[in-house]
Amino acid sequence: MGVELRLVALATLGSVLALAGAFWFQHVIGLAPCPLCIWQRWPHAAGVAAGAAALVLARGPVFGLAALAGALAMLAGTGIALYHTGVESGWWPGPASCALGDVSGLDPDALLDRILAAPIVRCDEVAWAFLGLSMATWNGLMSLVLAALWARAALGRGVRA
Repeated sequence: MGVELRLVALATLGSVLALAGAFWFQHVIGLAPCPLCIWQRWPHAAGVAAGAAALVLARGPVFGLAALAGALAMLAGTGIALYHTGVESGWWPGPASCALGDVSGLDPDALLDRILAAPIVRCDEVAWAFLGLSMATWNGLMSLVLAALWARAALGRGVRA
């Protein structure tokens, strides 16, 4: 197995472990994900699909294109995680699906309707942290490392951006 295949296998395993960890926190620990947490899963799913394609089609140009797709997916994942970290830190507002939004001027019935329709898990609250970093931040760091692995594999096969 060449170095590029090993890098793809490692990057794919990283995304599998990220998804497994997310589902473990959700289904075993009982930590419900917010909408941005769900968004962060999609790039890892794309990375697993790209990895499967690259590993099955290890010869030819499809490998390089799959590796490039994996790198782009992980860069998107890094961006989503950075955005979520900013929402958690109060640097910028999150999407409307993550919070109540502006409730000024609402009558009590409209306010109650808005509260009842709001997600149970808010995006602007850190649900779990390790060494002072939230899961979103850890995911962003991991996604950045995985993007580098994917890019190295793609460039090693002659794919040039």
